[in-house]
Amino acid sequence: MSSWIDTHCHLDAPEFAPDAVQVRARAAALGVGHCVLPAVELANFETVRALADAGGDSYALGIHPLYVSRARDVDLAALDAALLRYRDDSRLVAVGEIGLDYFVPELCQSPLRERQEHFYVEQLKLARKHGLPVILHVRRSSDRLLKGLRAVAALAPTGPAGMGNAPIWRGIAHAFNGSHQQAMTFIRLGFKLGFGGAVTYERAQQLRRLAAQLPLESIVMETDAPDIPPHWLYRTAEHRGAGEPQGRNEPGELPRIGAEVAALRAIQSEDLAEATTRNAISALPRLANLLPP
Repeated sequence: MSSWIDTHCHLDAPEFAPDAVQVRARAAALGVGHCVLPAVELANFETVRALADAGGDSYALGIHPLYVSRARDVDLAALDAALLRYRDDSRLVAVGEIGLDYFVPELCQSPLRERQEHFYVEQLKLARKHGLPVILHVRRSSDRLLKGLRAVAALAPTGPAGMGNAPIWRGIAHAFNGSHQQAMTFIRLGFKLGFGGAVTYERAQQLRRLAAQLPLESIVMETDAPDIPPHWLYRTAEHRGAGEPQGRNEPGELPRIGAEVAALRAIQSEDLAEATTRNAISALPRLANLLPP
């Protein structure tokens, strides 16, 4: 059985509160050897850390753009302190989930637009300071994210400590759904692009073309569980109104999602699992010491 890395999974979400341990065990039985658990706000830093330790997984610490409306300015200092406190914890692999969201209307208007941009740039600076990759939330915001990456990199042109002079950044553009040109720009900056449940929808033609055509070494796999369910779990509003429950996305769905991406690329699932594992380690180098040889 192929071993997969779910590079983006919110096992701390309320949907998993009753059975997170069982969900993780089910994923392992299906071939998901490792999960990366990104935080979304200060309040869940310790939760993702504990879950990662319990499951043999890894975690990232950051403040998600959807949570900046209730974040305080001092939370950035608290993040800085947490990154320092856990700097020797091998399971801390990135700063994340951070980024920009221009899909939610209120986040596109003042004052939240400026606030989320401020939190994004300040967290990029913290990633540089602590020599860690970043896990980016990308929703209708690719160009602005790229602008921030270039601006912060210019403040420290040799790159984060311990990462050498190239690439400029390391990390993952999670749930990427931009243009081919934007994809290649993220790749040139050192990012891998995350593909998950959205790629399983036939109507997502642009995304499926990207999954098929981008360089194999540029992609990683993810579920974003419990969010972004693959098509076989999705229920329309009409079906939900008729009493059919929405399927819960879990990290155990990753091998089936991976099989669809492999089919788009006309390669074997085993080859995709092996390649995307290498890619995940390239994006998040601390994973190398957490995975079996």
